[in-house]
Amino acid sequence: MKLMQEVSKEKLRGGFYTPEPIARFILKWGLNGGSNYDILEPSCGDGVFIKCLKANNYKHVVAIEKDSTEARKASSIKLPNTTILNDDFHTYCNSTEERFNLVVGNPPYIRYQYFEKKQQFEADVIFYKAGLKYSKLTNAWVSFIVGSSLLLKEMGKIGFVIPAEILQVSYAKQLRYFLAHFYNKINIISFKNLVFPGIQQEVLLLLCEKDNSSKHHIEHLEVNDIDDLEKLNVTKLRSPKKKIDFKSNKWTFYFLEQNEIDFLEKILKQNQIKRIEDFAKVEVGITTGSNSFFTVPINKVLEYNLEDFAKPLVGRSVQVPGAIFTKDDLLLNSKIGARSYFLKFPSINKLNDNDLALQYISNGEKEGINKGYKCRIRNEWQIVPSTKISDALFIRRNNIFPKLIINEAAAYTTDTMHRVWIKDNVNLKSFVSSYYNSLSLAFTEINGRSYGGGVLELMPSEVGSILLPYNVKNDSLLPIIDEKLRNKKNIENILNFTNLKILKQNLGFSISDIKLLDGIRKKLLERRLTRGKGKNNNHLYSAISNNKN
Repeated sequence: MKLMQEVSKEKLRGGFYTPEPIARFILKWGLNGGSNYDILEPSCGDGVFIKCLKANNYKHVVAIEKDSTEARKASSIKLPNTTILNDDFHTYCNSTEERFNLVVGNPPYIRYQYFEKKQQFEADVIFYKAGLKYSKLTNAWVSFIVGSSLLLKEMGKIGFVIPAEILQVSYAKQLRYFLAHFYNKINIISFKNLVFPGIQQEVLLLLCEKDNSSKHHIEHLEVNDIDDLEKLNVTKLRSPKKKIDFKSNKWTFYFLEQNEIDFLEKILKQNQIKRIEDFAKVEVGITTGSNSFFTVPINKVLEYNLEDFAKPLVGRSVQVPGAIFTKDDLLLNSKIGARSYFLKFPSINKLNDNDLALQYISNGEKEGINKGYKCRIRNEWQIVPSTKISDALFIRRNNIFPKLIINEAAAYTTDTMHRVWIKDNVNLKSFVSSYYNSLSLAFTEINGRSYGGGVLELMPSEVGSILLPYNVKNDSLLPIIDEKLRNKKNIENILNFTNLKILKQNLGFSISDIKLLDGIRKKLLERRLTRGKGKNNNHLYSAISNNKN
């Protein structure tokens, strides 16, 4: 995977090359024993796909590589009937008249802002031709997929190694819509273990085919690692079974079986259960610009005479033991030396009589805190904007499940948590209690995005899309939920209790419906936790879920 993490020449061209087993598999699927293929590789790097083509039938190969050094490496392979172009794919895509049966590769993963101006212009043209809108949030791999699709013949295929975030991220939403309509068959092959050990980026194989039929199907297969590709029968990929839901915002659905997808779609179509956004407004927490400077323990407050500016803070999930963050919780965090205070400074001219506070700010300037982007764009760098206190908190990054918490202590929070304000006529206790059920938690997995190591992250809009079976009578559940969380009961223990009230009694779900829902939640959770953990840790979820302490 060509991952752009640092602004350097090597990173800008991409430094993570496709393993040969992946290249061989994509070509095996794409060629399918045929011959006389016109093949394009839009970002060939050092030429791994070209090497693997030596034993296959093809008519002509065009391989493009922007980096001249890499292009020379690819040219040295001396594959017959092959043209190596030292060019940018976007420019080639918009100028060529050639069309291809098969496009394969591992496109670069580069953010829009690191594109050259000409690349940005050419990428915008590609999107325009496809009827799409180009965004500054878009990565290069998206424009490579769209452009490659436009270069196919009437019937053709693309096979790419791309980030798994295609399934989830908002900037790829229109790409998912485009692929769903443009192609008749889509296969997604994911890996339980990370393909590129050096980075925590999950990748998958995207295999798409257009055959000019009126059907649109998709399938997801998961293997342990790239060695398992050798055992995978490509004939399984000829007839994907799951019907594409053109209204679905994310493709996480397709990790599930068709009966599970049908059940969730039935719930969504009935439109009886509202979403969190119908009851509350969700925003990111306070963006301080430097949490290490603006969030401090009590000893730092006393050392620099910061009492007038120190406000109660909850900054980490471990500081919240239950479903309610209380003043007692805040006091305990302070006693154990946690960063439980947020420094809400006024203008400098209001600090003239507080030498120690001025010294603290001066120390921050010596460390360069004031030069960080978020700080330097402020009129006075030490004044943090948008410091409203919310009714509730939602943990942004999570392991087993995300907590929704009542902010009883009226604490400030950093951007490690989202702030939640309930709307008028919504009971706060009922709102929070109604979240703790298998349906809502299943949608945290569906709506969120996961990273290597099993971390689940939800942004405010994704939190807002979670289904919430709100019922004002659910407020009676809150003390029990809070107590169970504080006593470190696992989530299954809590759901066994809440599902009966929230789903069965209030909504009329059958026991089999609840089991199906909870099975969906567990399946997505287990996949997230076990992926990328290594071959010896595939039972991590079982160990966690069986831990009663």
